[in-house]
Amino acid sequence: MERREFVASLVAGGCAGMCVDLTLFPLDTIKTRLQSQQGFYKAGGFRGIYAGVPSAAVGSFPNAAAFFVTYDFTKSLLGAGRVLAAPHVAPVTHMLAASLGEIIPFSLVQFPLWEYLKTLWSWRQGHTLYSWQAAVCGAFAGAVAAFVTTPLDVAKTRIMLAKAGSTTASGNIPLVLYDVWKSRGITGLFAGSVPRVTFISVGGFIFLGAYEKIRRTLL
Repeated sequence: MERREFVASLVAGGCAGMCVDLTLFPLDTIKTRLQSQQGFYKAGGFRGIYAGVPSAAVGSFPNAAAFFVTYDFTKSLLGAGRVLAAPHVAPVTHMLAASLGEIIPFSLVQFPLWEYLKTLWSWRQGHTLYSWQAAVCGAFAGAVAAFVTTPLDVAKTRIMLAKAGSTTASGNIPLVLYDVWKSRGITGLFAGSVPRVTFISVGGFIFLGAYEKIRRTLL
């Protein structure tokens, strides 16, 4: 990975992270207030929906920058080898790169799918994708990853809201998922999947679209 590519990934990743927070943070605040037991207006309504945005955006820059530097560096490193450079094992390379960039299942699903969709679309139209097309691929990949990982998000929410000392609060994810399935079935495991998929697909469009646009501009 050349110095210019390193800088491009660093800056593009950081800026992409800030773009997502600046755009979606207010929407997340509104969503939270709509779900409040107090009611939307008593919970604050539209007042102060941008409160906390600057600090969130500044904080997201180093995190997103570090992720993409690690992701692109790992892709470049693994792609240089003969075995992992083959097209049919590209998803493995992308999964490994995403895993090192961020140790969560979401990225493990989103990024290999994003890379695959970009490659497929680029091959069909005969040239490199425009930034908006990469953003569309990012939205679709984000939606799929969000839906697939919804049960884990349900488990995380249950654990966070559980009473201290309870079995759920111990953080045993398989046990929590089993309890949800036993009491509410498959519907319970995918509770909230529609707003989660919608929110994350928009985030994927902005995050990955901005990253592609800024990185290409710098290179």
